[in-house]
Amino acid sequence: MAVPKICGIETEYGIVVKGPADFNPILTSSLLINAYATPAFRRVKWDYEEENPLRDARGFDRSGAETLPEEDSGLVNVILPNGARYYVDHAHPEYSSPECSNPRDVVVWDKAGERILEQSMSAAQRIAGEGERVFIYRNNSDGKGNSYGTHENYLVDRATPFPALVKHLIPFFVSRQVFTGAGKVGAENGAEQVDYQISQRADFFEVEVGLETTFKRPIVNTRDEPHADADVYRRLHVIVGDANMCEVPILLKTGTTALLLTMIEDDFITEDYSLRDPVRALRAVSHDPSLRTTIELSDGRKLTALELQWEYLRLAKKYAQDAELHPAMDDVLERWEGVLEGLEDDPMTLAGQLDWVAKLSLLRRYQERDGLSWGDAKMRMIDLQYHDVRRSRSLYWRLADAGQIERLVTDDEIAYAMDHPPTDTRAYFRGECLRRFSDVIVAASWDSLIFDIGEEPLRKVPTLEPTRGTKAHVQGLLDASPDAAALIHNLSA
Repeated sequence: MAVPKICGIETEYGIVVKGPADFNPILTSSLLINAYATPAFRRVKWDYEEENPLRDARGFDRSGAETLPEEDSGLVNVILPNGARYYVDHAHPEYSSPECSNPRDVVVWDKAGERILEQSMSAAQRIAGEGERVFIYRNNSDGKGNSYGTHENYLVDRATPFPALVKHLIPFFVSRQVFTGAGKVGAENGAEQVDYQISQRADFFEVEVGLETTFKRPIVNTRDEPHADADVYRRLHVIVGDANMCEVPILLKTGTTALLLTMIEDDFITEDYSLRDPVRALRAVSHDPSLRTTIELSDGRKLTALELQWEYLRLAKKYAQDAELHPAMDDVLERWEGVLEGLEDDPMTLAGQLDWVAKLSLLRRYQERDGLSWGDAKMRMIDLQYHDVRRSRSLYWRLADAGQIERLVTDDEIAYAMDHPPTDTRAYFRGECLRRFSDVIVAASWDSLIFDIGEEPLRKVPTLEPTRGTKAHVQGLLDASPDAAALIHNLSA
């Protein structure tokens, strides 16, 4: 049986400062995070002991004696009471959602990050230099040839051969962008120029498989950093997705990928959809909003991305007949089929669900109203403004607040998730410990908490099992512990 697909999303946000001062993105990102996080949470350090981003799933380890750059530079790195990580990464503010047990929860806690960035921007603005204005965008490109990531993470069975993951994931990732793409005016990174394309990230991928995330980007990333029991699990680190404003693609990209991984682990897929040239196919699919482009499989067949997705849906529906899946997967399967039907009939009918279609529809309306060409600078401004995290200024939120975008979760759920962790993963234990005992927590990470209860040595509490530490598992323990010393004693008992 496949392991539970605990998952989450980490998003690097675009940042711009307008004003007289020289723009330092690292300092400005630090300002944002410090302006939002309370001193109690800022004092808890990130525990880097188990971090090793240079260990490769193919058996390589390039770490040696190297030190993590974040640790060396002392960049801001905060753990929030909702179990999330909020920190500076590659000169961007990054929000990593807490671990979630299902794709609907991913939507809630991922969108909570967007609201946290909006509040951070407001808080930073009050202490920024005179005449300086900070702008934050939930997108993946600065329009100057630089791309920043939106990464997904999935709990995977260590026993599953990594080549099997690669074989099935590559054609899936190449084709799923028809519903996960955030849309983009133009092309970058030496790609053939187009007026508009489906994905913000497709132009920046150059190899099929690899360890890097900021250059020579691979369709399948091989980082072997499980943040869990390494004998049992691996963490699939997916870097090929876009930053979505719409909630439907967030649900679909995590839900469909979790389903595919479950099928791979259970050795359910016997078909081979391997592609002859995946990197070229990734760009070709993105560059054709008409969805008519065919991509060649290794066996010589030619299918469109939509036809490939229909094949994966067929397999998933067959698998779901006998499998015990999370109830949220019923909605994933239903929406997956509905979206593919809409894309097949007329993509523009999905302007209320998918980012790339919503943005394309919006851009065409501006073109008709103002007589703009695709090369007009205003078109790129409209593209960027769609992703503004300020609800009062974002073109996405203008559509959503007008009822033109389908919502899956409520504003109340998102507001709650900004300060509270999911209840059915280990994020609950981490978040509640930070809420109750932050004054004596020295450091924390995804898989541990370190306490200073006034006795030597410091007490490290491992959380290597992502499905434990839930509310059902530890609430009684926490309630019976008036302080951290009592918690350590009760845990030992």
